[in-house]
Amino acid sequence: MSIWGKLLGGAAGFAIGGPIGALLGALAGHAVDSISAGGEEADATRSITFTIGVIVLGAKMAKADGRVTPDEVAAFKQVFRVPPGEMKNVARVFNMARRDAAGFEPYARQIAGLFKNNPGMLEDLLDILFHIAKADGVVHPAELDYLRQVATIFGFSADDFARIRASHVGPDKTDPYAVLGASRDMSLAELKRHYRQLIREHHPDTLIAQGLPQEFIDVANSKMAAINDAYARIEKERLAG
Repeated sequence: MSIWGKLLGGAAGFAIGGPIGALLGALAGHAVDSISAGGEEADATRSITFTIGVIVLGAKMAKADGRVTPDEVAAFKQVFRVPPGEMKNVARVFNMARRDAAGFEPYARQIAGLFKNNPGMLEDLLDILFHIAKADGVVHPAELDYLRQVATIFGFSADDFARIRASHVGPDKTDPYAVLGASRDMSLAELKRHYRQLIREHHPDTLIAQGLPQEFIDVANSKMAAINDAYARIEKERLAG
């Protein structure tokens, strides 16, 4: 079953809780019970929480610059591959989150807590938000500030955020060192260790093991391609020099 089938077919039975669980409970018309979960149910809980978290943080980001463009909607559909018959339900989650008086911080903190031992997954979430934000050709300053605040709650340093930002926007996008978050002073051996660490953190198999849907595996594959390309360029330059 796809993530949307799980989500719309009874997510209220999973142990989600927190502000995300409350949102799902309101969507379903009743409270979401916080129950213990194990095995496949635990994986489904994490997968659903991650997916809803992206929708909610995307909705809150839309409030940051005060508008949602058709390009951003198209980017959202591209990432999530939402079946046409389920778009109305997904839109309800998005609109409920956008109208919610609470800020984005409680949602970001819940996601950060759930994936505190998996920074690679949190970075994948930021990648998705960047993908949506830049869909209209520009990342609004308010959106960038919002993304920076989310990254801080997720536990990323300023240097980490600069690396993530560089892989999406700005003149540093073509700088392979910025993409890797590496220093030009590093030796090739140090760069290789750093590169291998990034590969371990962002390998799609990690997300597959977490039970996340194909939509997020595709984002991880794109991230891996950028990391591999950046390292290959640096290695070529070093060896040629």
